Amino acid sequence: MHMTSTLATPCEYQETIRKSRFLAKAAPVSSPEEAQAFIQEVSDASATHNCWAWKLGSQYRFSDDGEPGGTAGRPMLTAIEGQDCDQVVVVVIRWFGGIQLGTGGLARAYGGSAAKCLQAGERVELVARVRCSCHCRFAELALLKSRLSDYDALIESEIFDSEGAELQLAFPAAQQPQVQKLLSDISRGRSKLHLLDP
Repeated sequence: MHMTSTLATPCEYQETIRKSRFLAKAAPVSSPEEAQAFIQEVSDASATHNCWAWKLGSQYRFSDDGEPGGTAGRPMLTAIEGQDCDQVVVVVIRWFGGIQLGTGGLARAYGGSAAKCLQAGERVELVARVRCSCHCRFAELALLKSRLSDYDALIESEIFDSEGAELQLAFPAAQQPQVQKLLSDISRGRSKLHLLDP
């Protein structure tokens, strides 16, 4: 069982392959918006291509930015997965040096630059989280929310109804008994956690 990790801080890696310069920049992100903002921030308009890939749990996106389909973004995503990384974005900026690399050469260059960049970075292990739902009355909501951070619990979604809200929570598996107790205490035993995915 591999432990998935993210980057502790942004990092970069550069190499020249057959006269083309490849500069890889990677960073930890916690949302698609953050990933897109990083891509816009580091992309270089003077470069030939700014290719990128990001992965956040089951969500991912990538772009070949004008390189032949499948030669840049996809190998970069594969590199992220191959390095057991999650919650990261990688941008590989290429300045063309006049020599064609061919599709295999491009895939190796983009995938390799991304992998070496992630290998060089300082990593933090990501704790496996469980996802649960629970129902909370309006009167209990503020108190519950204020206490959730004590258990490193994230609110993934919140759907209001006439009584209160259905919350979807994600938190470290080890915290489940404490979160259940918190919920029971606040709701006087009325609310229970329901595990969403086994």
